[in-house]
Amino acid sequence: MGAQNEMDSSILLAHVDVILGFAILILTLFSRFEIPPVLGFLVTGMLIGPYGLGVLKGGSDLVDLNSELGMIFLLFTIGVDLSLSELWKMKKDALMGGSLHLFFTTVFVSIACLVLGFSPATSIFIGCILLSHSSTAVVLKVLQDRNEIFTPHGKTSLAILVFQDLTIVPMILVTPMLAGNSVSLDVELSSIFLKGSLIIAVFILSAKVLVPRIFYYVGRTGSKQLFLVSVLFICLSAAVFTSSIGLSLALGAFLAGTVISGSSYNHQALGNISPIKDMFMSFFFVSVGTLLNVNYLLDNFSTLILATIGVITLKTIAGTVVSFLLGYPLRTTILTGIALSQIGELAFVLSRLGLEYSLLTEETYQTILAVSILTMGVTPFLINSSYKSADFIVKKASNTVLGMKLVQGLSGTFEEEKNIEPEIKDHVIVVGFGFSGKTISRAAKTAGVPYVIIESNPDIVRQEREKEEQIQYGDATLGAVLEYAGIKYARVLVIGMSDADTTRKIVETAKEMNPSICVIAKVHDLKEMKQLNKLGADEIIPEDYETSVEIFVRLLEKYLVPREDIEKMVNDLRANGYRRLRKLVVDPSIDSGFSIKDGLPGIDIQVLKVGKDSRFDGKTLADLDFRKKHRLTIISVRRSLDMFPTPAGDFLLQANDACILLGKAEDLYNVRKFFESVPS
Repeated sequence: MGAQNEMDSSILLAHVDVILGFAILILTLFSRFEIPPVLGFLVTGMLIGPYGLGVLKGGSDLVDLNSELGMIFLLFTIGVDLSLSELWKMKKDALMGGSLHLFFTTVFVSIACLVLGFSPATSIFIGCILLSHSSTAVVLKVLQDRNEIFTPHGKTSLAILVFQDLTIVPMILVTPMLAGNSVSLDVELSSIFLKGSLIIAVFILSAKVLVPRIFYYVGRTGSKQLFLVSVLFICLSAAVFTSSIGLSLALGAFLAGTVISGSSYNHQALGNISPIKDMFMSFFFVSVGTLLNVNYLLDNFSTLILATIGVITLKTIAGTVVSFLLGYPLRTTILTGIALSQIGELAFVLSRLGLEYSLLTEETYQTILAVSILTMGVTPFLINSSYKSADFIVKKASNTVLGMKLVQGLSGTFEEEKNIEPEIKDHVIVVGFGFSGKTISRAAKTAGVPYVIIESNPDIVRQEREKEEQIQYGDATLGAVLEYAGIKYARVLVIGMSDADTTRKIVETAKEMNPSICVIAKVHDLKEMKQLNKLGADEIIPEDYETSVEIFVRLLEKYLVPREDIEKMVNDLRANGYRRLRKLVVDPSIDSGFSIKDGLPGIDIQVLKVGKDSRFDGKTLADLDFRKKHRLTIISVRRSLDMFPTPAGDFLLQANDACILLGKAEDLYNVRKFFESVPS
């Protein structure tokens, strides 16, 4: 028995090894052509499955286990991603647009299936439950790569995709009824009602009491491993619970995700579960690929190509019509329709239900699998080429009066398609709400600079939220947490933590997500500066150096050195000392580009505000002659929200103008008194 178990374990490990090896080769090849990884895993399964090279046998324990886990984690992450507040903001597009898209897809596809000879139940199942879903993973990945999530067509597509993800829950429940003569309708409805009531009661109790308490006490320990175990426990417990009362594992996982999404720990949970989800999802898509009969694909290739074209055409029409009825202009409707033209990954889950309940034959099941793979594979190419097509159609339609009405949309008030920025941008992200974090956030609030705080201590988060502070719970080393804080649109990231390893991970993740962001980090000693420089940190503040500066100040005060002289020497130390330290730690063989501070010794940039009734208030730059009198250059002036780069000599300075000055540290220090308000 022991030898048999050891042999089974060896076979399973060999299967995993083969999957990973083939996946590496195929994904590397596909990445060159910008083909989604999902398609790569599907093709991997096709090649090594029972209909390909035969390495994996259909129905094996490995395939079934990973398929189940893949579905569980897929539905769980969809639930965690589903923010009810965000859904409410786009409720019109989600509810009305999603419902209309479901209706039109069902009508178009069901009629086509009836014409092809399918039964009414099967036609409705294919149209309503299978083909109504589009691929959230593929569509959002392409839109994110193009930075178009916040465009009109991006937001409309997202809203409809969210609605589609929600509909999987009732569709899982409706499928047995659609199949059905085994159980009477009254019995089925009463059973669903009782089970639904039990589920609602349990999950409301969990959302209000159980889950927040678990995460709160787990968060207090500060253990990342314990937090991850807690997330897995909640996810799998919910899946086992729904399975125990006769419903699907995936349904429980989805509901667990929605419970967590309503808590303040949702993004931390998503960040922890994402690597595990990605791992099992990769095996899930591989297992789906093993189910596809390659011989069937090759024998019916022309028919499957025609079916793929037909599905894309019907779903594009449905998406275009829905977007137009929502009032969007023609260009947005075309882009939205094409973005939603594929069959989504949820069809893999639902098609297996159709096969189980005899709504699909094996041949129809294979056809749907093949067409799903083909539509998802061509989606990135369709989206990338849709812009030229949309522009061409809009240009042609603009030549007639009726065409112009189509171009403008039913509302007729939309502007030309453009990228819409998120609500918060150019903000500061402050990691850690200790002494440094509090000081920085207080300064940002005083200066009117938008900011977001990330803190991993749940007690601090709860206390500060009661004070209406802009703070969120999470581990800033996770991309999901930084993304929620708006890392892609932030201007500065300040890391006020003393943990060197955590600081390095945060800098690396932040620079990967937003290479242009300015990262200011605090380090414990000088040894850590070299690594942070390599990772791309822009400003590094060593605690040891600041301590030395403070000791230096206290020493001079004891010898009664004038305060003005002390401040001048401290400014010079900070202006030149950090640069010298960086020269000591940065590898000279690495060309990091030109920097004013590092490339021009002694030169610094400062921002000084013109005080009311100061010596500069109401004076032109020509009158002040900064270069001659003060040996400084004004690079730019900010007045309220307006910027005036390289202002001319006739530019009139006003109170509260922020002047950006370039010059030596000592000259910048000496000119400050001229900016200060004159006491009345």
